[in-house]
Amino acid sequence: MTITIYGIKSCSTMKKAFTKLDDLNIDYTFHDYKKQGIDKDSVQRWVDLLGLDKVLNKRGTTWRKLTDEQKQAADADVNTAIGLLLENTSMIKRPIVEGLHDEQPILLCGFDADEFDKAFA
Repeated sequence: MTITIYGIKSCSTMKKAFTKLDDLNIDYTFHDYKKQGIDKDSVQRWVDLLGLDKVLNKRGTTWRKLTDEQKQAADADVNTAIGLLLENTSMIKRPIVEGLHDEQPILLCGFDADEFDKAFA
C-alpha cells in the first residue's frame, strides 16, 4: 500500500487527517507543500479527476489576498488557476490523499471522516 497525504504540517485539518489515518492503521508518506513544493503534473491530475472547484480553496486567506484580476483569470481559465495553485500552494484544499489501498486507487480531497472510513474499509 502506498498512500501519500499532501498538505501543510501546521494545518488543523491536516492534523485531523493524520489522526484518522493513524486510527485506521494506514501507513502513509507526508508531502509538505511548503517544504517540498508540488509538481504541475500532480495538480493537473487532481484537477482533471476531482475538478477545479474541489481542489481550489477559495475560502482561505491566500485566495482572498489575490487581486480581482487574478481571481477572474483563475475562474476563466483552468490553466491560469493551476499556475496560481503552483505559486500559492496554500490555495490547494487540504489534505489531498492519493495512492493505492488494497490495489484500489484512492484520491480524496479535504477531510471527511466518513469518506476516509469508506476509502480505507
